Amino acid sequence: MATALKNLSEYNAATIPSGKGRCFVVVVAEWNDQVTNAMAEGAIKTLKDNGVKDEDIEICHVPGTFELTYAAASYAHNRMFLDGTRAVDAVICLGCVIQGETRHFDFICEGVANGLSAINAEGKIPVIFGVLTTDNLQQALDRSGGKHGNKGVEAAVTALKMLQFVPKR
Repeated sequence: MATALKNLSEYNAATIPSGKGRCFVVVVAEWNDQVTNAMAEGAIKTLKDNGVKDEDIEICHVPGTFELTYAAASYAHNRMFLDGTRAVDAVICLGCVIQGETRHFDFICEGVANGLSAINAEGKIPVIFGVLTTDNLQQALDRSGGKHGNKGVEAAVTALKMLQFVPKR
């Protein structure tokens, strides 16, 4: 296993562009909230550690991982916070789908991956895929602040790095 005993969220801060003056939306699925809230905390801390102010981060909760696509599309197409006060530079989508006994897992994972990929490919602003797709809860916990790091941190780092493609306004 590639992730065995490895923290995937470690990064060299010197290689991360500052997020100062940039605005981010963090869309968080409520399903599996023990996992997704921990991911959101990691993402928000990482953004702040890299110069983003509290008022330049909007948190949006959606019922489940599948709904990340609609929220991401809304923000990417409008390029504004919901209240219209700030222009959005990137959207970070955080969700967690845990394998169950049915094929529902496959449909949700494929749908959200394809949906977010399609929005991202439109090129309006970066839409970051921070979705865990695990076999069990322990794997999800290990990747949301546990022994394998925090996927929210990784998603925030990715968003910051993708700013090079978004002109400052």
